[in-house]
Amino acid sequence: MVTDRECDVVVLGAGFSGLAAARALVRRGLEVVVLEARDRVGGRSWTERIGDLVVDRGGQWIGPTQTRLQSLADDLGVATSPTYTAGEGVELRDGARYTYGGLIPTSDAAAAAEAVEAILDLDLLALEVPTHVPWEAADARRLDGTTLAGWMDDHLAAGPARSLLAVAVRGVFGAEPEELSLLFTLFYLHAGGGLSNLVRTTGGAQERRFVGGSQQLALAMAAELGRGVVLSSPVEDVRIDPGATAKVTVTARRAAPEGAAGGDGSWSVRAQRAVVAMPPVVAARLRWAPEPPGLRDQLAMRMPMGTVTKVHAVYDRPFWRDAGLNGQLVADAGPLSSTFDDSPADGSHGVLVGFVAGHDCRRYERAGAELRRKAVLEQLGRAFGPPAAEPVSLHEQHWPAERFTGGGPVAICVPGALTTLGTALRDPFGPVHWAGTETATEWCGYLEGALQAGERAAAEVAGALGAGS
Repeated sequence: MVTDRECDVVVLGAGFSGLAAARALVRRGLEVVVLEARDRVGGRSWTERIGDLVVDRGGQWIGPTQTRLQSLADDLGVATSPTYTAGEGVELRDGARYTYGGLIPTSDAAAAAEAVEAILDLDLLALEVPTHVPWEAADARRLDGTTLAGWMDDHLAAGPARSLLAVAVRGVFGAEPEELSLLFTLFYLHAGGGLSNLVRTTGGAQERRFVGGSQQLALAMAAELGRGVVLSSPVEDVRIDPGATAKVTVTARRAAPEGAAGGDGSWSVRAQRAVVAMPPVVAARLRWAPEPPGLRDQLAMRMPMGTVTKVHAVYDRPFWRDAGLNGQLVADAGPLSSTFDDSPADGSHGVLVGFVAGHDCRRYERAGAELRRKAVLEQLGRAFGPPAAEPVSLHEQHWPAERFTGGGPVAICVPGALTTLGTALRDPFGPVHWAGTETATEWCGYLEGALQAGERAAAEVAGALGAGS
């Protein structure tokens, strides 16, 4: 049975970006329907409750200059707590274990100095790339035709320095340096305040966490929208009819909740405008009539998602602190390239959160979950002592297996994509507007960027419909 609804704007995707767009449009007096494929809101923000503990399967941190995210948390009464940083980090390099203080491991002082210099050089170069139009940067085609790995070949001599920089890149992009366009890398760094900012805890992107998890922000935004948010409704078709009053018709499948059988057909929403708040590769899977411009489809092919598995190891208490360790790990070999202390602020449990990213993520997917879990525990034991190899529980979120995301933490641009296809990233397609953190010009790839992109798309729609500010 087909159930039809009509509204002013239909939003595809109930992640932070889609919800932010819908929230802004409703506040302008427009009627909005948000369609979400999953049985939950939040997109790449997903908080899981484990007994009396909560862990974030996806995006979780907030740092300085993320003003939209902080304002949203303040509006909703959601508190934050600082990431634990007291003590030393652990480095695993060339089969040996070292401890260090500060931002970067210093067991090899020359390599550390070279890596710091390279990070600063990248940050300075990034300032020359305009975030709204990176393809208009000076020498853009050369930068876009070069990989980050190529730049590293020219600027880093020592193997250990390259390893340190590669660990940072995997953590930020879920990708390897050879996969990334240098132009895209510089744009992304500029949008987030520099690589030194993106990898830092205190004073940086991992500075604080949301007490109770980040998804509660999405849940609160959805609650404001009430019946306007429809879950378990994967969009299948987007039809544009410029000759009709209702210019966009979106057809969704009424799916059963995850784990249940069945589903009861499809239904449609008619609207004057649409906001698509999905990663480009996911939006490209929809059936379109007419098809979007070829440049948009080509861009989606050249913006694959990063590859990351997020791992939480849960313990009775954060025992590593007794040894003066802060839970941070930097490793030159997998599966985990980095970890952080993710324990609750009261220390009632111990939690280490880590990332299996890039080539290691793909390699361990082929090897299987059991081998990956065994390797993760062995590595945690080497880094933080035998108790770390025996957690109370281990939880993994393998983002490449998420059908409606396809990877994480963000879509990346391969060489050549930005200069030849970048204009298609945000340019509206008739009555269709593009949101999602990949379209952000500030904090692209982060929750802050998702909010910015949603608000920008909402402003475009409101302007087109003549809605109030």
